[in-house]
Amino acid sequence: MRDGIELARRGIPAVALITEAFWPQAEFVARAAGMPGAPRIRLPHPVAGTGRASMAAVARSIRPAILAGLAGSG
Repeated sequence: MRDGIELARRGIPAVALITEAFWPQAEFVARAAGMPGAPRIRLPHPVAGTGRASMAAVARSIRPAILAGLAGSG
């Protein structure tokens, strides 16, 4: 989340990918940084270690949200 916020402050489009387990922390960090609307996408937890097919399915499912966030409409 912090990297996404820093990139946004520099004017570089970014979307943070946050797993469900860390969503509350990401919300806190975004509010504390003064950027509660910083683009982020909620992922299932865990993603790592779930196998290639599972990770590919997650990537396909979030692709539209990533593109929308990078375009500023997420």
